[in-house]
Amino acid sequence: METVFSYLIPLALAAVATVLVLGLWNMMRGGSSGRSQTLMRWRVGLQFAAVILVMAALYLGTR
Repeated sequence: METVFSYLIPLALAAVATVLVLGLWNMMRGGSSGRSQTLMRWRVGLQFAAVILVMAALYLGTR
């Protein structure tokens, strides 16, 4: 189980960082505000999933 989390957690963090950079890049170049808003909503959802993964790894790792 630990190996699953050791792959999923970095993948989730990379996804959060990627969406964050895409959203910021869209804002900085003057792109659509709707697209930036959608990307930031995706970021929040991905952050939630990453936190759940970390908490599950900690919980299952101490059992």
